[in-house]
Amino acid sequence: MLCADQNFDIAQVIRFFKSKSGELAIYYELEEGEKCCSRGIVEVCPESHRITRFLEKPQEGVTASRLASVVFYCLRKETLSYLSDFLLQQPNVEDKTFGRFWEWLINEEKLPVYGMKLPTGFQLIGQVGLSDYTKWLAHYSAKQQESPAKPVTCRSYARVGLMGNPSDGFNGKTIALTISNFWAEVTLVESQTLVLLPHPLNDPTEFGSLQDLFRISRKEGYLGGLRLLQATCKKFYQFCSKQGIALTKQNFTLKYDTNIPRQVVSLIGPVCAIVSATLKCLMKFYNITEDDLPKPIRANFILNVETDELFITAGLQDRVVQVYEGLVYMDFSKQLMEERGYGEYIPLDMSSLPTFWLGYLGDPSDSGRIHSNVRQRWLNGETDVVEAMKRFAELTDEARAAFHTKDWPKLAQLMDENFELRRSIYTDDCLGPGNLKMVQLARQFGSAVKLPGSGGAVVGLCMDPDRLVEMKRAFQEAGCVFCLIVPHRPSKSVESSK
Repeated sequence: MLCADQNFDIAQVIRFFKSKSGELAIYYELEEGEKCCSRGIVEVCPESHRITRFLEKPQEGVTASRLASVVFYCLRKETLSYLSDFLLQQPNVEDKTFGRFWEWLINEEKLPVYGMKLPTGFQLIGQVGLSDYTKWLAHYSAKQQESPAKPVTCRSYARVGLMGNPSDGFNGKTIALTISNFWAEVTLVESQTLVLLPHPLNDPTEFGSLQDLFRISRKEGYLGGLRLLQATCKKFYQFCSKQGIALTKQNFTLKYDTNIPRQVVSLIGPVCAIVSATLKCLMKFYNITEDDLPKPIRANFILNVETDELFITAGLQDRVVQVYEGLVYMDFSKQLMEERGYGEYIPLDMSSLPTFWLGYLGDPSDSGRIHSNVRQRWLNGETDVVEAMKRFAELTDEARAAFHTKDWPKLAQLMDENFELRRSIYTDDCLGPGNLKMVQLARQFGSAVKLPGSGGAVVGLCMDPDRLVEMKRAFQEAGCVFCLIVPHRPSKSVESSK
């Protein structure tokens, strides 16, 4: 008998079982202090989810696995005959247990048995009776009344591409930085039914007048954030089902907020940030760990929500830096991407960073069509484009070295070269007069400058504090928004994905 603190989605379990040609065993991760010698322990292949080994109450040190199989199994009809075979082979009554049966079935008979993880704790396993259940039910009922579940709130931050972009979409290398100036925030609260709350500005359904509708639609567009919440939830459930993670049967209410200017794609529009923050909330709510959804795979997940569910053209750089946070070096080489599905992502030292600044257009209507036909030229093997993408990667490696040595004049030089290289293959017509105006304005004050993303904004490095103040005034007089960048540092140290 078993009892979890929440019921799990049995329909999800059945779907996973039907998708596999084998038996199914539910398992969970042992809690701290819980000994493996009291449980049946499984070793699971992370790719196929097949249970490679079953150990019935092993002694300490026999296995490094902390995955305990509970008494919940799905067997195919044709496997039932193995029960009689097993019992005939066991002369001792004490060996005729279900745990020993699974140990024999998996280790000796080599039958395909797949595992599905339940991200929750178990309180009642083994010899328990009605009084034990009554006690635990009363305990959790009182607990819920005394302290209702606290809201889960997560933020994802905008980023600026400091070097290498736009080569991230061409198997290149980039360095990007998350910034505290702009963010998207999602809040999840447990509720009786699953509710997605519209944002009062981004998801309006009521307007003061036709003129208000016109102005809001012109500035904010037609597509709000509700579709992002819904698409992320759908993809999350789909991912967990496919990856063999049984979710607890809990409902919630989601709402979001963001201060990222929708029209400035250089800052990661709210789309990516809202998806990223929503995923963080879902992971916390359902106790999904780093082992269940590692950072490199999480970046792929966010990208897939946008491309598969929302049909948005996007690349990995923005998603990677939002997941890792801070200053991140990224290598998207073709070999890495084909071999393992993600690149090499390395957090860089953020101590003593120089002061970067950001400027963006108040009216981004002339920010240009940045990507143009460059991708097709690259796919066609056009020499200028192919060599440019290689040079972007080289600039990124040189910038990584400059960050390491704190050589900020060198970094400024590389930022200028990054822009001129981009300009040479995209042309002024594609970059747009608005972007070029901001670049020219920055250079009048001796500042290094480049595009931090697809368009509508510029990022710069000015070594002269006095000229920085003058430049800010000039940008504002030109109708642009100007601010100093506040780097966002990750709350925890991040390990390389190598």
